Amino acid sequence: MSRVRARLILADDHHLLVEALRAMLAKSFNVVGVAHDGEALLALLRKTDADCLLLDLGMPGRNGLQLLPDIRSLKPTLKVLVVTMHLDRSLADAALQAGAHGFMPKDSGLEELETAINEVLAGRRYLSPRVPPITNRMSLGAAHLGLAQLTPRQHEILRMIGDGKTTAEIAVALGLSTRTVGFHRTNIRKALGIDSEAGLTRWAVLFRLGEGA
Repeated sequence: MSRVRARLILADDHHLLVEALRAMLAKSFNVVGVAHDGEALLALLRKTDADCLLLDLGMPGRNGLQLLPDIRSLKPTLKVLVVTMHLDRSLADAALQAGAHGFMPKDSGLEELETAINEVLAGRRYLSPRVPPITNRMSLGAAHLGLAQLTPRQHEILRMIGDGKTTAEIAVALGLSTRTVGFHRTNIRKALGIDSEAGLTRWAVLFRLGEGA
């Protein structure tokens, strides 16, 4: 008799990635639902039973860290595996403290992903060996000189980036052009000494975490 396959929910705003994950995991697990933003995920959890949730931290709207308390409240027995591009020890510790059962990078291979899922399903905590033992996190307090150089508008944009907002979403929310938001993003990167957009996104998430977002 074949074993009952564990039920998974995938939560990530990258549609192609979700479909690729669904196809890869279909041989070993039963994917019972997908969500591309926080509110859609909570709605899905209210009506769908699952054994494990693969959760991205950088979805639009409320980020994964902000969603974890609601996820734990809605589904106390659901195992949550964070799968993220933000490979930082502070984020890993925060996610595990907020109720996640595992933490691993998005660019991991299928073998590690299946291992992580099976570990959390068995009631064990999984932390990818690729997560650094010491945080890369910059100081997030007022003493950080780069933050002191930002204008109030740039602080607002930095917070919105940390909340998972895209340039287009920020532009609409603030009544600005996308070009103006892009200009602000460039200046924020320069002030903070960040050399890439991916680095800015990661820093913004950590900034929001440091504010208690």
